[in-house]
Amino acid sequence: MHGWGGDSRTWEAWKNHFELHKWHWQSGERGYGKLSLSTPHWHSQSKGKRVVIGHSLGPYLLPKEVIYNATHFVFLASFSNFIPPNSNKRVLTNALKSMKSYLGTEEEDKMLKTFLSKVCHPGSINELPPGPIQEGISSEGRRRLQRDLDLLINNKGLPAGITEKASVLVVEAQEDAIIVPEARKKLVEELLALLNKPPAIWSFPKTGHALLKTELIGQIEQWLELENNL
Repeated sequence: MHGWGGDSRTWEAWKNHFELHKWHWQSGERGYGKLSLSTPHWHSQSKGKRVVIGHSLGPYLLPKEVIYNATHFVFLASFSNFIPPNSNKRVLTNALKSMKSYLGTEEEDKMLKTFLSKVCHPGSINELPPGPIQEGISSEGRRRLQRDLDLLINNKGLPAGITEKASVLVVEAQEDAIIVPEARKKLVEELLALLNKPPAIWSFPKTGHALLKTELIGQIEQWLELENNL
C-alpha cells in the first residue's frame, strides 16, 4: 500500500519482481488522482505467508481484517505515531494543518511539489514514477488527501489488528525528511512491546523517505522467503 500523495504505480517494479518469484501480488490504490480506489483483500485460497508491504502512511490505509490476517509486515519509512509524544508536536501539527488548508487553493501545486521534493531528498523528483502530484489531483482525491492528513494528525499507535505472532521488518531511511527520528524510534519500541519475536530493522544511510533503492526489492523478497514463523 502506497502512502500519502502517491498511487499504486509506485509498486510496478515490486509487482514484477515478486510475481517472477511466484508470489501473488495486489497493489492498493487510494484514488488521489486518475486511478480508481482499490482496497486489497485476502483471497479465500490465500495460504502460507500473507504479507503487507506498506510505505509511510500505507499500513494505516488498509482495513483491519487485512492487517489482522497478515503473517508478515514490511514497514517502509513508516511510523506508529506520525507526531510522536516527545517531538515538537505543535510544529508538526501546524505543518499538517497548513498542508490541508492549501489543498484546493492556488497554493496547492506549490505545497504538493514541496512535499514531493522532501519525499525524494536527497534524490530527485525525476527518479520517481509518475503519480497524482505530477499529473493532477481529482476532486474526490483532494477530499481523501484532506481526510488522510487528519489521519496523520490523529494517528496513535500501530495499525489496528496487527498481532503478536507477526514477523516484521522495519526499513528506515536515515535521511528521511518526512518521518522524524522520534517517530521511527516509537515504531520500533511499540513493535518490541507487542511482538513475540523482535522485528528485523534495516537502516540505510544516504537514503530518503522514497527509498529509491531498486536492490531493496530483492533483499526484502529474500528476507520473506527465509522468514518462517508459520
